[in-house]
Amino acid sequence: MIKKLLIFLCLLAVSSCGYNQFQSLDEGVTSAWAEVTNQYKRRADLIPNLVKTVEGFADQEKEVLMGVTEARAKVGTMQVTPELVNDPSALAKFQQAQDQLGSALSRLLVTVEKYPDIKSGQNFRDLQAQLEGTENRVSVARQRYIKAVQDYNVLTRTFPNNLTAMIFGYKTKANFTVGNMEEISEPPTVDFDKE
Repeated sequence: MIKKLLIFLCLLAVSSCGYNQFQSLDEGVTSAWAEVTNQYKRRADLIPNLVKTVEGFADQEKEVLMGVTEARAKVGTMQVTPELVNDPSALAKFQQAQDQLGSALSRLLVTVEKYPDIKSGQNFRDLQAQLEGTENRVSVARQRYIKAVQDYNVLTRTFPNNLTAMIFGYKTKANFTVGNMEEISEPPTVDFDKE
């Protein structure tokens, strides 16, 4: 009788230890990460067409075009695997490369403002609309990833699940951070007296 009771108590303890929940939330993080990388890939795939469209009109803007091309190439050389989410320094490098690409794209779009012929071209307008939609998708995918990591990390750090995490070696996962914290902490300067 005591043996059966001990087996029952062991089964009860194992079933409520959170192991299955760790598996479920870990898969959620992996899935959310896959969507983030999918949207970044979509953005990277649009860039060559955007650069070609601008290139024909803005030969004198080679520096901006080269910046976009180089930033895309840097992103393309990164090894993006599901394990990246478990390595905070690798995730930071990935995020930095994506931020540089986003910055280069912003400079390209500002440059395009100088050339009304580019802005009025149907190809450019289509590409710009696709890029804007993709940026929105990237934002949504990142938000979902952040939420999935938050849920996983809360499980990892709360009692009694933290004991299960210790036993099975589950560690908190790295999350996205703001790359330009100093820049965004400064209030913007607004000057209406420009000539």
